Amino acid sequence: MTDVIFREAVRADLPAVISLLADDVLGKTRDFTEVDEAYERAFADISADPRNQLIVAEQDGDLVGCLQITYIPGLGRHGAERSLIEAVRVRSDRRGQGLGRELMTWAIDQARHRGCALVQLTTDKSRADAHRFYLGLGFVASHEGMKLPL
Repeated sequence: MTDVIFREAVRADLPAVISLLADDVLGKTRDFTEVDEAYERAFADISADPRNQLIVAEQDGDLVGCLQITYIPGLGRHGAERSLIEAVRVRSDRRGQGLGRELMTWAIDQARHRGCALVQLTTDKSRADAHRFYLGLGFVASHEGMKLPL
């Protein structure tokens, strides 16, 4: 097995990324597997925004994972920037092999090198395995998150 490369996604990666998003118990209910205008627009917006990165994990020419990092400026914490990590996915046949830990560690290191004061994320309350995973990385369930679907 060769090393995994973490890099920013390019347009050619979009079909594989949306397949990763849909290859998930919750993703199956809210994502599609075909690239449409909404995905194209979202990818273009992410790519054009210097505070957003769509990161892919590539191994042997295949995309095996992804996540999105958003850097958020703020006045709190003495004007500190924070990193928000979302849409973390590892291809189903690669789960449980340490790739998710490697991907998250890479993303945390990026935030640290950028000077962010903290890294934050949300995870659905039904994802008990994900909760254990994030706790194992040092995350603390310090806040109660809320969302309002529009």
